[in-house]
Amino acid sequence: MTIKVALAGAGAFGIKHLDGIKNIPDVEVVSLISRDLAKTQEVADKYGIRHVTTDLADSLAIKEVDAVILCTPTQMHAAQSKACLQAGKHVQVEIPLCDILAEGEEVVALQKQTGLVAMCGHTRRFNPSHQFVHKKIQAGQFNIQQMDVQTYFFRRTNMNALGQPRSWTDHLLWHHAAHTVDLFAYQCGSPIVKANAIQGPIHPTLGIAMDMSIQLKAANGAICTLSLSFNNDGPLGTFFRYIGDTATYIARYDDLVNGKEEKIDVSQVDVSMNGIELQDREFFAAIREGREPNASVASVLPCYQVLHQLEQQLNA
Repeated sequence: MTIKVALAGAGAFGIKHLDGIKNIPDVEVVSLISRDLAKTQEVADKYGIRHVTTDLADSLAIKEVDAVILCTPTQMHAAQSKACLQAGKHVQVEIPLCDILAEGEEVVALQKQTGLVAMCGHTRRFNPSHQFVHKKIQAGQFNIQQMDVQTYFFRRTNMNALGQPRSWTDHLLWHHAAHTVDLFAYQCGSPIVKANAIQGPIHPTLGIAMDMSIQLKAANGAICTLSLSFNNDGPLGTFFRYIGDTATYIARYDDLVNGKEEKIDVSQVDVSMNGIELQDREFFAAIREGREPNASVASVLPCYQVLHQLEQQLNA
């Protein structure tokens, strides 16, 4: 059986999903939704997608659509996830699930009610570099003492990953910190029991803090230090240092080295080196097998509870 998919958001991230799905058998994208009809048609033509629209409701009305992938602005994630579930469609929403905790909780409640697959794009759970560390922990060969993480961008104007103007404002706390807050608890296998945050000055036009520092502690005693910046004019991206009882690992996207900068081969960890493709494979496998996926909305909700707590702290 071919799983028929509608994809919302034909920007930089939507295209990453389209490229990943090309490598997954028995999955077909049949509908593409995005703001600009001409640009959407252009992407649809390139990927052989026959239906295009600017309205998600049009795609949800298509009977053959089994599942939806949402790569839309953060502020739309929760409401659109609920719309998909209410229409009887499985849904994978890109990170973050929400930027208001109550809305994320509504998605989780609706998923439980419908029994459909609802998953959030916490890609770090799937990147082979982080999977390698996860397997070491599960095998009892490595325990995290500290994670030291830097998330650095140079984004003093509102641009996306392709250098095009964004229709929405990105957020260090609700988007970028979500990756690490979730990964830390997931890798430790232990809930976060303590969290602190401080932020730098608010940008006069973007209205957001451009610099932030977060400290976390897990119930098992492991700690995490996370530094985030939109002001950094240097190597961009997120760099993870795992300091453990038996080794040190440094993950830079899909590359992994030890503390001496010696390369670790992670090419055999999974069927692909592409974290987005692996995430999509998990989504479709969960649909076929009728099970809860890794990074289900229920399993990532604790991350958003921590972000909510941090936001209250920053606003106090």
